[in-house]
Amino acid sequence: QVQLVESGGDLVQPGGSLRLSCAASGSIFSTLTMGWYRQAPGKQRALVAEITRGSTTTYADSVKGRFTISRDASKNTVYLQMNSLKPEDTAVYYCRATRNRNYWGQGTQVTVSS
Repeated sequence: QVQLVESGGDLVQPGGSLRLSCAASGSIFSTLTMGWYRQAPGKQRALVAEITRGSTTTYADSVKGRFTISRDASKNTVYLQMNSLKPEDTAVYYCRATRNRNYWGQGTQVTVSS
């Protein structure tokens, strides 16, 4: 069983930056594929970025060049650095861990508005 706790969501102005964190419980973090997803009101949850246990990364086209996903095995934590934020980045951001099955965090709200 893996439990995920996200943090770092906030209200930020357009052009600003935020860093989201997702801390995972348990001792299998290094074997997990970790991802960040987001869900805006009225829309389906969609992939933002993913990082494999080998640190291969994948990004949605809409965030390439602005967002960076990384992982720290010593802290069992995955990060999402978000720069040059736009109003359309407003959503609830969810952390997902995958190993044989998917585990989800509770989500953290990111609001980009002036």
